[in-house]
Amino acid sequence: MSQAQTYTPGEFQWSFLHPKYWGVWLGIVFLMILAILPWAIQYRLATFLGNLAFNKLKSRRKTTLRNLEVCFPEWSPEQVQDNARQVFVDQMLGVFETLNAWYCPQWFKKRVTIEGLEHIQTAQAAGKGVLLLGTHSTLLDAGGYLCAQYFEPDVVYRPQNNPLLDMLIYRCRATIYANQIDHDDMRGLIRNLKNGHAIWYSPDQDFGLKQGVMAPFFGVPAATVTAHRRLLKISKAVAVPLYFYRHGDVANPKYHLLIEPVVDNLPSEDEVDDAARVNQIIERQLRIAPTQYMWFHRRFKTRPEGYEKIY
Repeated sequence: MSQAQTYTPGEFQWSFLHPKYWGVWLGIVFLMILAILPWAIQYRLATFLGNLAFNKLKSRRKTTLRNLEVCFPEWSPEQVQDNARQVFVDQMLGVFETLNAWYCPQWFKKRVTIEGLEHIQTAQAAGKGVLLLGTHSTLLDAGGYLCAQYFEPDVVYRPQNNPLLDMLIYRCRATIYANQIDHDDMRGLIRNLKNGHAIWYSPDQDFGLKQGVMAPFFGVPAATVTAHRRLLKISKAVAVPLYFYRHGDVANPKYHLLIEPVVDNLPSEDEVDDAARVNQIIERQLRIAPTQYMWFHRRFKTRPEGYEKIY
């Protein structure tokens, strides 16, 4: 059990005033100051920090470049390089967007549009829970805030190892999400789905074949989680693709929520086909705004015998 799991989520403890946590407190105050800066300054800082991270984080840069090479073979080497750099800038922009969602949510006023809300509303009106199939977008919790302007989303989260940091993040997210469900709390997740909740779930990372199957992702076999099949089957919920992204002039950005129709016949009797279909949904989403995805994760890490090594 991790340290973050030894207390009630969001609960303050007097031990958090111990000197060993002062660095975290100072960091939070610094982030709150950053959150009140004008977007023009945030954008410049994000660009500087993103370029700095791209140059300094060699392993993450190498992974990002390789992922883009594999997934976008039509791109030239120059396009791969430019887009990889933009991934890091978008990640830093996402940090500021998350800070704005937590501390200055009014910044998003009149910046958000939505398409397809009726797909969630229709399912919930029929008494169905909704599993929102999304991605690990660089928008981070800002995307959750955008959703919360139109419906009540729940989120699956992994507790932080530092209990103070976990408390602070949990409390910030509590202003956005109706419920926060520990990633190990499958009973709670299923219960909320059975009760008709809409839950944001991202089945887009490589957790090995103990939790998934090999299925094509951008035409390349990748370990793909299948837990959502069991969740849908047990809860009788429906799967609805969800994607949010920044668009327009980055100096005055807009945000769009795209909610697609319910995925038919999911789960089916074929888990590999189901995994491939979900990957196709994610591919379609990522092509809308390719650099607003966390490509620095090793998406093709698992390579069973007979499969080409990617990294």
